[in-house]
Amino acid sequence: MKVVSIVGARPQLVKLGAVAQAFAGTAHRHVVVHTGQHYDPELSDVFFTEFGIPAPDFHLGIGSGGHGAQTGAMLAAIDPILEQEQPDWVLVYGDTNSTIAGALSAVKQHLPVAHLEAGLRSFNRRMPEEHNRVLTDHCADLLLAPTEAAVHHLAAEGLGDRAVNVGDVMVDVCHRTRDAVLAAGQRPELGIDTDAPFLVATLHRAENTDDPELLAALIESMANLPVPVALLAHPRLQAKADQYGLKLTQGAVTAAKPLPYRELVAAVLASQGVVTDSGGLQKEAYLLGRPCTTLRTETEWVETLEDGWNALVARPDRLAAADWHALAVRPAPTAPQGQPYGDGHAGAAVVATLEQHLR
Repeated sequence: MKVVSIVGARPQLVKLGAVAQAFAGTAHRHVVVHTGQHYDPELSDVFFTEFGIPAPDFHLGIGSGGHGAQTGAMLAAIDPILEQEQPDWVLVYGDTNSTIAGALSAVKQHLPVAHLEAGLRSFNRRMPEEHNRVLTDHCADLLLAPTEAAVHHLAAEGLGDRAVNVGDVMVDVCHRTRDAVLAAGQRPELGIDTDAPFLVATLHRAENTDDPELLAALIESMANLPVPVALLAHPRLQAKADQYGLKLTQGAVTAAKPLPYRELVAAVLASQGVVTDSGGLQKEAYLLGRPCTTLRTETEWVETLEDGWNALVARPDRLAAADWHALAVRPAPTAPQGQPYGDGHAGAAVVATLEQHLR
C-alpha cells in the first residue's frame, strides 16, 4: 500500500509524527508532501527533527498568501506529484488550505482520499478552517474521525457510512512527549520565573488578530492578569502587532518565540494554565491536565468543556477584572477525566483502517 500524506502547518506535522511512526517498520510506502504553508523553521522543520520524521519527499515551498492564491498554488504543485505517484490513498490532515488543496487534487485525479481529523465542527462559517474541513469531508472517501462527537456530525450530514472513529493521533504524540519530559525533569525557558505560577498563551486566529482594536484589547486583558503570561508569538501575531504599533511585551505579558513541541509540552506542564485561541493547544492543555481559557465563541473540541477544563471567553475585556482574573487562573478541576480522544494508539488505527478500506 502506498500512502501520500499532504501536510503544511505545525499542527499537521505533530499529527504526522504519530502516523509516520505507525508506518515505520511496515511494508507500506509512505510518501510525505510538505506544502510549506508554515515555512518558518520554528513552525515547520524543527518538527521533522523532533519526531524523527524522514525529510519530506516533496517540499513545495508555497509560503503565505491570500486563501485563494495560496490554495491555487498548492493545487497546481500537488497535481503532478499525485499523477506521478498514483498512491492507493491520499491522506490529508485537518482543516488548512493544504488539506483542501490536497483533497481537490486527488479527487480530480480519481484517487482515494482519507481525511484525518474528519467531522470536527465549530459551526462558525466565518472561519476558513470550517470551510476547509466541511468541503474536505464531503469529497473524501474515508473519514477518520477523532471522537464520537465527530462521527455524529458526519452522520448528521449523510456521511456516516464513510466514517470510522480511529481516535485522535495527537494523543499518541502528546502522551509520549509528556512522559519523556517528566522522565527528564525538563523545565521550560520562557524568559520568566517558571518556578512560580504562570500562564502559557498563544493568539493567532484571523478573527482575533485582523481587528486592531480587538487585538489590543486581548493583549491588554492578558497584560492585566495577576500572574506572568508567556505569550508564544506566532509570526502572524508578531506581524499584526508590528503593523498596528502594538507591544506584545507589556504588563504581565512576556513575548517569546513559538516552541518546539517538546518544549511546549514542558511549558504547559510547568504552567498553572493556558490562554489561547488555538484548537490544538486547547486539547493539549486538556491532555496535560491544565485548565484552558479559549479566546473564541466556540470550540471544535467540545469534550474539553466538560467539568470546566476549558472555558470560552471571546471578549475578556468585557468582563469585570475580578471575574476575568479568577477565570484565567482557576485551579484544575478535580473530577477525573475520561478518554474522549482515545487511548494513545490512533496512529496504528489509522494505518489499519487504511488497509481495511483499500479499494
